[in-house]
Amino acid sequence: MHKYEVIIWWSSEDGVFLGEVPELPGCVAHGETQESALKAVGEAVELWLDTAREFGDAIPEAKGERLVSGLKDR
Repeated sequence: MHKYEVIIWWSSEDGVFLGEVPELPGCVAHGETQESALKAVGEAVELWLDTAREFGDAIPEAKGERLVSGLKDR
């Protein structure tokens, strides 16, 4: 498991929770619940890293300073 910061918010426009990894540009995923968005963004991180490795792109170090757990559905 990687320790990149994940921001999850409700998108009224899309009707889903969105999860974004600010340290990995363009790394965003969605889900019907906060938990499913978190799982989906975890998979997106793996794909982002695999693609960066494949093309020899730089991979940012995870800052890991602001990790949040215990998310609840609203």
